[in-house]
Amino acid sequence: MQKTSSTLLIIDDDQVVRASLAAYLEDSGFIVLQASNGLQGLEVFEQKHPDLVICDLRMPQVDGLELIRRINALGSETPIIVVSGAGVMTDVVEALRLGAADYLIKPLEDLAVLEHSVNRALDRVRLRLENKHYAEQLEASLHLLQEDQNAGRQVQMNMLPETPWESNGVHFAHQIIPSLYLSGDFVDYFRVDDRRIAFYLADVSGHGASSAFVTVLLKFMTTRLLYESKRAGRLPEFKPSEVLGHINRGLINCKLGKHVTMLGGVIDEETDTLIYSIGGHLPLPVIFSEGQANYIEGRGLPVGLFEEAEYSDQTMQLPKSFSLTLLSDGVLDLLPGDTLKDKETVLPQLVAKAGGTLEGLRDVLGLANLAEMPDDIALLVLSRNLA
Repeated sequence: MQKTSSTLLIIDDDQVVRASLAAYLEDSGFIVLQASNGLQGLEVFEQKHPDLVICDLRMPQVDGLELIRRINALGSETPIIVVSGAGVMTDVVEALRLGAADYLIKPLEDLAVLEHSVNRALDRVRLRLENKHYAEQLEASLHLLQEDQNAGRQVQMNMLPETPWESNGVHFAHQIIPSLYLSGDFVDYFRVDDRRIAFYLADVSGHGASSAFVTVLLKFMTTRLLYESKRAGRLPEFKPSEVLGHINRGLINCKLGKHVTMLGGVIDEETDTLIYSIGGHLPLPVIFSEGQANYIEGRGLPVGLFEEAEYSDQTMQLPKSFSLTLLSDGVLDLLPGDTLKDKETVLPQLVAKAGGTLEGLRDVLGLANLAEMPDDIALLVLSRNLA
């Protein structure tokens, strides 16, 4: 037999019936209050706030239907079970329409039916309260999550470099379009010394906050490496391959379960050369010069997956007029073609059509009209002397 501390209020002008119901329900473990008419029942209800009300329909002064109306008017969601000998269908319908939890016909030959109805109504109330509590918790959690997301997004935006940015005629511009509120794609560019500029584009595996956290880590690792190199006087050795190797070891040691595909490069303004290293990144960067667009060469393992990974540097002479376009693989979802090869074939054509500029790529790829995307998209364009 179920034991409970729930408080019930029985309102019935028939003392024998009221006493019988009360005795049975008390034996079942309920706390039972009694009232002999509707007015007295309302007074007890307002004073004691029972968990459930059992009432008759035919009572002097205030009948059962009016009692339900008045309890509803108090804003209460307390369940009400009607137990009445007046089995008129219109009364049954009206009682249920007003919100009665159940309608039982007197005489009750088996009071276990009433107990079952009481327990069922109380269970529904408990379930409703639990759902309300869970909804409030969810809303609070979502609010905190939104605050965290807002803070995370602000941190991520503050880490990004200025765009557009120009140094000694080399123009940098970027755009990041997250598939979620936070992005796993990241770009950065900064001056190494008075003759060199470093840059990279990184695409962290996965999406959302966990991937965005790794972009913060990337920023920290590259900034610290630059600082330590300057302090130790090792700047002549600031090679892209060494930067990728440093990040590879850092990510593996952190054991975050995340890896990165990326390309890092250094422009030497004295020799007008680009030194770069590739860490598993696709698509390869596209260089545009004299109306022609082609992929630059290079390959390498993803960063943060293999302890034995080694990265090599590639060197190319920069044309007097050029643009170099770096894209995360999310852009492949926007390209025509059924296979990766088809998409890679068309990308240089689109870069040429865009004139090698970020603004042109925005138009060609329709970035202003994107709906939901399965992946983040990052674009970084370096250019000089474009007509």
